[in-house]
Amino acid sequence: MAQLYFYYSAMNAGKSTSLLQSAYNYQERGMAVKLFTAAFDDRFGKGKIASRIGLSAPAELYENTSDLYEITKRSHQTKPLGCVFIDEAQFLTRSQVKQCLNIVDQLNIPVLAYGLRTDFKGETFEGSHYLLAWADKLTELKTVCHCGRKANFVARTDQDGNAINDGDQVDIGGNDKYVSLCRRHYAEQTNFY
Repeated sequence: MAQLYFYYSAMNAGKSTSLLQSAYNYQERGMAVKLFTAAFDDRFGKGKIASRIGLSAPAELYENTSDLYEITKRSHQTKPLGCVFIDEAQFLTRSQVKQCLNIVDQLNIPVLAYGLRTDFKGETFEGSHYLLAWADKLTELKTVCHCGRKANFVARTDQDGNAINDGDQVDIGGNDKYVSLCRRHYAEQTNFY
């Protein structure tokens, strides 16, 4: 029976690496997969999922208006899919998370979504919010703070490494703009408490 999985973490926990490894496992067994990534995240090139350790694979781009269910249904009719993978799943809309549920329930295809749990203000993204509420299985991928404790927050930083507390929820970047921290160090840098 297919299920919706949400693998979440702070930045630099290996979400994309895990996604690419899982997709490879399906393909190695002769099963077709569908990979999606957010259209506006082009840090590694358009239509590409890439990990910091050098793995990459082509992916279909999704925007807020993309119907993941219909796209997947058409692909599945052409060649049966063994699994659907979604990178940067925090950027999904509420409607798109429901589309993922329909992929699971109507097409009987597992969906593995990978994304951040919270933004730089400690608030959930829309996609993460509904994935945390509706996914069949939740798995936290862990990364560490500079102190060695589990990092479960992401701070946005300026060019000097100082935490920024204001701005749009989405500002695409990597280690140049964000740092993963434990709650204690996040609170110290952002005045969270």
